[in-house]
Amino acid sequence: MKKQFFLLVALIGVFSLLLVACGTSDEGETTEDATEGTTDSSESEEKEVLEMATSADFPPFESRNTDGDFVGFDIDLANYVADELGYELEITDMNFDGLIGALQNNRVDVVLSGMSATDERAENVDFSTAYNHSGEMFVTLKDSEITSLEDIEGKTVGVQLGTIQQDGAEKIQEDTDFEIKPVDTGSILIQELMSNRIDVAYMDKAVATGYIEEQDLAGFDDPTTSSPGMAIAFPKGSEMVDEVNEVLAQAEESGFLQELKDKWLTEE
Repeated sequence: MKKQFFLLVALIGVFSLLLVACGTSDEGETTEDATEGTTDSSESEEKEVLEMATSADFPPFESRNTDGDFVGFDIDLANYVADELGYELEITDMNFDGLIGALQNNRVDVVLSGMSATDERAENVDFSTAYNHSGEMFVTLKDSEITSLEDIEGKTVGVQLGTIQQDGAEKIQEDTDFEIKPVDTGSILIQELMSNRIDVAYMDKAVATGYIEEQDLAGFDDPTTSSPGMAIAFPKGSEMVDEVNEVLAQAEESGFLQELKDKWLTEE
């Protein structure tokens, strides 16, 4: 009788072990399948990152809104280019005079920052086709007696460091005697003007027009030069230039570039 009892107990134990083993095996397979399915789906949705640098103190081309988000003509254009080429866009904010170096050191893939495609810059970076032409403007206080290029004689002219306007002011300085005061950002430039630490600010025309309306200032066009257009900058030898040029041509043909100009640029 005892033998039969122990035999029955042993059979129940073996049967229980078999059930546990089968359950463990099935659960492991189910988890692995779900994991593999999730991984495949995630990998298929991942996009290569396009690292862009800008100097977000140059409205209406690039600035930050009250929530700290990047906004502006160049930001919309960058998102359009990234979407068309299948990239996820990541933006780094830095001083304008550090943008070329960031490209040369391959810290970023592209620069969109209202950058004019000058011959000097083209020695160090590659440029896309131009996407906008603005020109330059002198900005003054509304009651200023400076209303023409001749009036800046003996005055202090503020410019943003590293910009085409700094280069332009230095060329004008060859024929006209005035002091140049470089500052880091466009917003500081306007602060310097409104605090009477400079007599006039020399800026991109589209940017200047915005400040004139916003701060109730005055200004006049620079009659001396026709600046090169703004373009997207890349490290030398970048393979992206041709495909980005195709996207820009598409944006021009579809009317998207004109939509951006209508949205962001007060005066062309």
